[in-house]
Amino acid sequence: MLERMKFLVRKLNEYSDSYYFGSTPQVSDEEFDALMDELRALEEATGTVLPDSPTHSVGAEAVSEFLPHTHLARLWSLDKVRSEGELREWGARCEKAAGSRRPIEYLLEYKFDGLTINLTYDGGELIQAATRGNGITGEGILAQAATIRSIPKTVPYKGRFEVRGECYMHLSVLDELNAKGEEQLKNARNAAAGAIRNLDPKVTASRRLDCACYNIGYIEGKSFETRREMYDFMRENELPMSDWVFYGDLDQVIAEIDVALARRSSLDFLIDGLVIKLNDLRLFDEMGFTDKFPRGEIAYKFPAEELVTVIENITWEVGRTGKLTPLAHLEPVDFAGVTVKKATLNNYDDILRKNVGIGSRVLIRRSNDVIPEILKSVDEHEPERPVSIPEHCPACGAKVERRGAHAFCTNSLSCTPQIVGRLEHFASRNAMDIDGFSEKTALLLVDALGLTTIPQLYELNAESFSELAGFGEKRVNNLLEAIERSKDCKLDAFLFALGIPNVGSKTAKDLASAFGSFDRVRSAAFDELIAIPDVGEIVAASLIDFFADEHINAQIDRLLANGVTPREAEQKQNNDFVSGKTFVVTGTLERMGRKQIEELIISLGGKASGSVSKKTDYVLAGESAGSKLDKARELGIPVLSEEEFFASLGE
Repeated sequence: MLERMKFLVRKLNEYSDSYYFGSTPQVSDEEFDALMDELRALEEATGTVLPDSPTHSVGAEAVSEFLPHTHLARLWSLDKVRSEGELREWGARCEKAAGSRRPIEYLLEYKFDGLTINLTYDGGELIQAATRGNGITGEGILAQAATIRSIPKTVPYKGRFEVRGECYMHLSVLDELNAKGEEQLKNARNAAAGAIRNLDPKVTASRRLDCACYNIGYIEGKSFETRREMYDFMRENELPMSDWVFYGDLDQVIAEIDVALARRSSLDFLIDGLVIKLNDLRLFDEMGFTDKFPRGEIAYKFPAEELVTVIENITWEVGRTGKLTPLAHLEPVDFAGVTVKKATLNNYDDILRKNVGIGSRVLIRRSNDVIPEILKSVDEHEPERPVSIPEHCPACGAKVERRGAHAFCTNSLSCTPQIVGRLEHFASRNAMDIDGFSEKTALLLVDALGLTTIPQLYELNAESFSELAGFGEKRVNNLLEAIERSKDCKLDAFLFALGIPNVGSKTAKDLASAFGSFDRVRSAAFDELIAIPDVGEIVAASLIDFFADEHINAQIDRLLANGVTPREAEQKQNNDFVSGKTFVVTGTLERMGRKQIEELIISLGGKASGSVSKKTDYVLAGESAGSKLDKARELGIPVLSEEEFFASLGE
């Protein structure tokens, strides 16, 4: 029986590869199903399921959640270039690092547009699969990955290793699935990502995904000197790979990019660029990494795509500040599998400058994942149906007034989009951090409960939700507890939550650090404000105007009366080593997180900067410090380890 089962497994996997990823099926559906039924019967009779049995690939039982998985080696992102000039600059850095080891050989391959997957093999068996996550920890998706027929369940190599790849859907499969009419999938990338992250492996199996592996990040008992060796190993272990990889010097690679770009439209899968890598892995390791990217590998992103379509309508969307932003509704147009129906226009001046109106034929550009942009009208005449700034707010009917290039609704008291936007901002993570509060929650509170001001949030009780569908006792209690917890807040979070024009989270921190208490910020004079580094005249004027508004002050007083208590900022305890100096913190640190160390530096009278310059006094560098460390060495700026930094503080 076991030999028959091995035969059936081998043949069924062969037939599956031919059916899903080849050009011609080797057997009919009836023959395939008969062999599959025989294998299932033998598995049931013997109680044995071989590791690479295709019965795994039809989908196991659904899981309730994805569990976290820590990768054996970090998964890096890729830096990007968009032109030949930028690519040659990168190549020059590689040549500088190589020194006399020239010429350099590069590898060029497709950048598949799908979802990253990291496969773990041990003892010759697939033991785990995970999403990229944050590069260190992803989500375990072994049951979903097992449904992808091109991913082998067993490999000849018995050592433990991780191989990274991209899961994607063939465009022909997308067309076939959509033709069946059971489910309309918008594009191949979203369909693949949605299938991999579906809790039910049967859904993953139904999408008939493929995978292309392209890097071994970790391996026991073996090493590689070149990509060629690595890729030969991957092929020997029958890991799925791209059928196109090009090797050459930089000039040859650049010439081949044009060839690949011309071939893009004929491919049966989506790519959003090309990847160029050093073939020499020793040189790759020597070049090291930045905080996010390896220096010996880079993505060449395709030029922005431009197409012509028609503006079917222009509406005005109201934001939390009351600003009206024009939104163009387009005749749907397809950009490499992504259907675009809307594009933002900046303001009314933008509409006039681009000479667009309803019915205008316009040139739009979509650059990779960037929101589509209307470049200009391609009509030679003026718009037949021009648009103008509405006299009344489309959301509440209040008067609209022009302020410079922008238009604003004057009704800040009862204009629903403004109130919803303000509530959502107030409750956001960097502000009052009210857990479980979303835009949907804000809209419900405004529409169903009639909230018109932020202080009313702190006047809600369990009875307030008694008539609302979907708000059970547990959900209501969780929300009310989160609102209650938010009353005890940091001063900078409260300042940011108020939505003061031109005051972001960093400026809020600067204000809190400079003044210590909310009352002092509230009563600060113009000269006091502009004395703070990075607070200019525009920000200072915004603060003065904000706190001079009687209505705003009444709402703030109501918040404080309802128990909101901004904690006074900890006073700076000047440290002789830190005080008055500028530090840049980079890399992975062990004792504290980067943000915590930056806050410590500020609390001790220093300044934490995000970039290295001649004004930088010290760079505090942890593991995997990248370009900032290089810049510091180039400028001769002292570099401290974490231990040296704390020793200098006197602990």
